[in-house]
Amino acid sequence: MGVSLRRLVRIISIISIVLGGFYALPAASQSGKIVSEIVVEGAQRIEPGTVRSYLLIQEGDTFDRRRIDRSLKSLFATGLFADVSLREDGTRLIVKVVENPVINRIAFEGNKRIEDDELDAEISLRPRVIYTRTKVQNDVKRILTLYRRNGRFAAAVEPKVIQQPQNRVDLVFEINEGKLTEVRNVRFIGNREFSDTRLQEVIRTRESRWYRFLSSDDTYDPDRLTLDRELLRRFYLEEGYADFRVVSAVAELTPDRKDFFITFTMEEGSRYTFGDVDIVAQLKDLNPENLRQEIEIEKGDWYNSEEVEKAIDVLTTAVGTLGYAFVDVRPRINRNRETKTINLTVEIGEGPRVFVERIDINGNVRTADKVVRREVRLVEGDAFNASKLRRSKKNVQDLNFFEKVNVEQIPGSAADKTVVKVDVEEKSTGSLSLGAGFSTTNGALADIGIRERNLLGQGYDLKLNVTAAERKSQIDLGFTDPYFLDREVAAGFDIFHITQDLQDTSSYDSETTGGALRSNYPITDNLRQGWKYTAKVSEVTNVPSNASLIVKDAAGTNSLSEVSHTLFYDRLDSRISPTEGYYLSMGNDLAGLGGTSRYIRNSFGAGKYYPLDDQWIIGITGEFGHIFGIGQDSRLTDRFFIGGDDLRGFATFGAGPRDKSTEDALGGEWKYTATAQMKFPVGLPNEYGINGRVFTDFGSSGMVPSLSGVTIQDTGSLRASAGFGVSWISPFGPIGLDVGFPYLKEGFDVTETIRLNFGTRF
Repeated sequence: MGVSLRRLVRIISIISIVLGGFYALPAASQSGKIVSEIVVEGAQRIEPGTVRSYLLIQEGDTFDRRRIDRSLKSLFATGLFADVSLREDGTRLIVKVVENPVINRIAFEGNKRIEDDELDAEISLRPRVIYTRTKVQNDVKRILTLYRRNGRFAAAVEPKVIQQPQNRVDLVFEINEGKLTEVRNVRFIGNREFSDTRLQEVIRTRESRWYRFLSSDDTYDPDRLTLDRELLRRFYLEEGYADFRVVSAVAELTPDRKDFFITFTMEEGSRYTFGDVDIVAQLKDLNPENLRQEIEIEKGDWYNSEEVEKAIDVLTTAVGTLGYAFVDVRPRINRNRETKTINLTVEIGEGPRVFVERIDINGNVRTADKVVRREVRLVEGDAFNASKLRRSKKNVQDLNFFEKVNVEQIPGSAADKTVVKVDVEEKSTGSLSLGAGFSTTNGALADIGIRERNLLGQGYDLKLNVTAAERKSQIDLGFTDPYFLDREVAAGFDIFHITQDLQDTSSYDSETTGGALRSNYPITDNLRQGWKYTAKVSEVTNVPSNASLIVKDAAGTNSLSEVSHTLFYDRLDSRISPTEGYYLSMGNDLAGLGGTSRYIRNSFGAGKYYPLDDQWIIGITGEFGHIFGIGQDSRLTDRFFIGGDDLRGFATFGAGPRDKSTEDALGGEWKYTATAQMKFPVGLPNEYGINGRVFTDFGSSGMVPSLSGVTIQDTGSLRASAGFGVSWISPFGPIGLDVGFPYLKEGFDVTETIRLNFGTRF
């Protein structure tokens, strides 16, 4: 009974509060009193008629408290008014409003790290928009979020309102950006097989260090933390830990809001090997045994998710080349936790008959659509192919014109149609570089380079480089059209002027001026063919009286007209820093279609890279060349010289035939060089960019033509050296140091123990 009484009292109280909140309308208003007039007070910019239109009670209606209350809420909901009141004056209804001001202008103060344009794009308020506190507070949150994405969690934003005439206000966001909120420490919990140091190399987030002033990876970014979770997952899956999972990734902010402690909690699980690998084909007349050789996975290999993806791509391509347009290749994985094996079955079935309806390209402000479209391996009307879609994304990324590239498939206008959507975010493609450095071959050097890799947004590559060194200076202007005449042919030209001081090696100076026209094109996905025509004039000068007779014979001016042909077969995983795969190359030069030099020169090269373990790479490369004159002896400046970078332990031009009396290097009509090198980490984090190497180089050169009165030291014997080196991608440019010790050499060879190269560009 007591409970019911209390509930009744509560209901009566609520009703009293609600009714008390209504307007003090006299009892007469509840007895059918008619509204004779509605008077709007306080309206300045807004017409009274507009105010009346929001009311749910009009002239001629009876006074109704419910409708009056709803009218009040309706006026507040417009966001046009800071305050609203309704009252009865006889038979009139008085509506008094206080209008929200209009924003006159918006300004930002105190922002240095983020430009006004970027902040303006983030907020929702604009000039001539109604000012409300709610909108301002929402924009403050947006600005703070933007700063946090930039690693500044200590940022503070204070909105200030400056009153202006005619109920207008200036809105100023006063920003205290604070210091970068850095990552003080990254910890891993649950890792047994890999050390914290190794895992820190996998993720993008870095601990704060003084030398990371050029990077933002040591500032906390929640989006980067999400990426780190994915990078850890991929790393463990590629290492065979199929049960791996990141339990949590926690970022703790220090009380002073200056630093973060990041902790990854993980469960590694067991390491698996591949069990049975099988292919099941559901397509008519397709024999799966013919495809088995396409998969490089063998039973007993450590499980690697990347190898599975690679196998799917290879099989999709292989089946497509056999004439099957609609293919669905799916891996089916059967995990056996007792034997720690994973059986892989690749099912090849008929995919849905889907055609490409259109290709949409978005985000390319400066780059022409056709530059992106020609890299997409699908065209409108093609049968959709997932492998070609992945290849298209890689091609667009390889342009290096865009910060971000996303290529995806979205539904089209019908069930059998799809749209390929390419979203890109452009980045700067022009560069001005100033350089300084030193190399053992050319001495101290300085250079300046100007380059635009996407000239006029058409993908043209234009570059001008000027290098001045102690023993070699060069001016080089080059232009390349990667799709000449809208065909998959890269064509361009070079104009150059080169001066060299070769007094220390061959007792002469040289000056060369010329130009070249070149083109290359793919024959297959891995094989490219190139053609080049070179015309140049070379002058050998400053030949001393005590120089070799062969050097004196080369003195003067020589003109060259040369046609070159190249073939390059590339199966490397990376052109810049290969870790696996091989390449084959062949070059042929024919000189004599004009000019004074006449020769045929051939060269052959090959290389193979083997990954021994993570970051331990063995590379074996070699090159052979031969030149013979047509109706004349080959000239000194056209021959092969070895030593230096291709035969460490020997000086530049240090191995091969020499004049016995003058010790001038004379070059050879043939040469071969080869290198076996192992690259390995030195125990420091990858971000330091320091790697070690051990190597052995060997090679030889010989068969210099005889000349009366010249005694030539030419044995054609094998030269060989061994040594070690280190390379550092430093903040000041790449630095390389090699220490080589010849163990097969001739007495007249010139040796060199230490070889140093370093340089920087800004």
